[in-house]
Amino acid sequence: MAEKGPKGAISWTTMAILTATAVASVRGLPAMAPYGWASIFLYVLPAIVFMVPIALVAAELASGWKGGVFIWVKEAYGDRIGFSAIWQQWIQNVVWYPAQLAFFASALAYVFNPALANNGLFTGAVILVVYWLSTLIAFRGVAAFAAVGSKGFIIGTIIPSAGLVVFALIYLMTGGKSQLPPPAPGEFMPAWTGIASIVLIVSNFLSYAGMEMNAVHVNDMDNPGKNFPKAILLATVVILLVFILPTLAISVGVPASSVNLTQGVLQAFDVFFTQIGMPWGTTVMALLIVIGILASVVTWIPGPSRGLLIVGREGYLPLWLQKTNKQDMQVNIMLMQGVIVTALALVFALSPSVQSVFWIFSAMAVQLYLIMYMVMFLAAMRLRKTKPDVVRGFRTPAMTLVGWVGFIASLLAFLIGFVEPSGNSFPQTTYALILVAGIVILGCGPFILYALRKPNWRTAEPQPVINVVKPTTAAQPATPAQPSGKAKGQ
Repeated sequence: MAEKGPKGAISWTTMAILTATAVASVRGLPAMAPYGWASIFLYVLPAIVFMVPIALVAAELASGWKGGVFIWVKEAYGDRIGFSAIWQQWIQNVVWYPAQLAFFASALAYVFNPALANNGLFTGAVILVVYWLSTLIAFRGVAAFAAVGSKGFIIGTIIPSAGLVVFALIYLMTGGKSQLPPPAPGEFMPAWTGIASIVLIVSNFLSYAGMEMNAVHVNDMDNPGKNFPKAILLATVVILLVFILPTLAISVGVPASSVNLTQGVLQAFDVFFTQIGMPWGTTVMALLIVIGILASVVTWIPGPSRGLLIVGREGYLPLWLQKTNKQDMQVNIMLMQGVIVTALALVFALSPSVQSVFWIFSAMAVQLYLIMYMVMFLAAMRLRKTKPDVVRGFRTPAMTLVGWVGFIASLLAFLIGFVEPSGNSFPQTTYALILVAGIVILGCGPFILYALRKPNWRTAEPQPVINVVKPTTAAQPATPAQPSGKAKGQ
């Protein structure tokens, strides 16, 4: 077995920190705060059945095949489905940008005029200005956006998350009244008032998405078979602490019925800082969140689109979408995603309810990402049977069980996502139709491009994708495998 990686390259604690950094965010905390103590269950459940299976399965795939989800799925089901998988990974980010920037707009409003946070025109305008500004920064190359994004996690996530917990404790110690009831056995499970009462749990699936990103580093670990599970366990604990404690802090300060999906974090800071005589503290925290989100968006704008470009050069994207500038940045792909974001921002500007549109875009991003994850789980299980000779530096324990748990959890979350959450302003049928239309329109792109592709679209040859292959006989050494025959005819 290829069990040993380059000794000391990445420790298991470093891998845990990298994973936690990729996943943790304050954006989704207000959605869970109304559940109070039950939010613990709503965080832990998807962590067990979704986040951990993604990490384990992606680590095995990455340790056997180079190239990410496109290669993993292509090796199992062919290049058409592989191209669709990486497209879903890219397009869900495009839908995520307006939702993330709506949160940005809400934080920015708190700096100037909190009432603007519920103004669709203000939110839409902020999304457009900030997104295109971030895109222009990304056009300037890796050095430019890396300089902006390097400190974003600490500034925009760690400090506000820790601040919520610390100032909630100070609030309570100085006589503040807690809106969170004392813990009791019945408080740790969400009340059942129909499926719409728990549909917000779907937002947690997006909170945990992205675990596959750092799986590509599994071969850089020493003894990954032993150390990667330890890293995932530590990362899971850290991520849950980052999510659960600040969420409970929001529940302490803001009544469940008053939590705003985009403003909840700052609502809580408002309560805490008012109690201790520091009303200006909310503005400081809002600025930190604004800086953190800006750094995150600037970093993510060129990232997923780069993967789409690399795959597209193998014959899947028209030549005009493969165009790069002097800094080798995929300008036309980023312009195309900018046009989509602009159209989605107009929905915010024209809608009477910022919260409802925020939730629809969040749910749509989840749905598109879950499609990719379902295919990834199926591909991992299929490759165990069809490509047993490919040596994996890490092998998922009980792959069949882990794979099916992840697939079923993703499928259930996908189906539940079509149910309108409690308190939304759209009729159920309208809500579901908007999601279906968005998923179909945004998700059909790869199949259209695949049908229209031309030989001159290929500007780069596929690279070998298999890391190591077992020797077929004792006398015959292993040789690097060629790309799967299913890639022919691209």
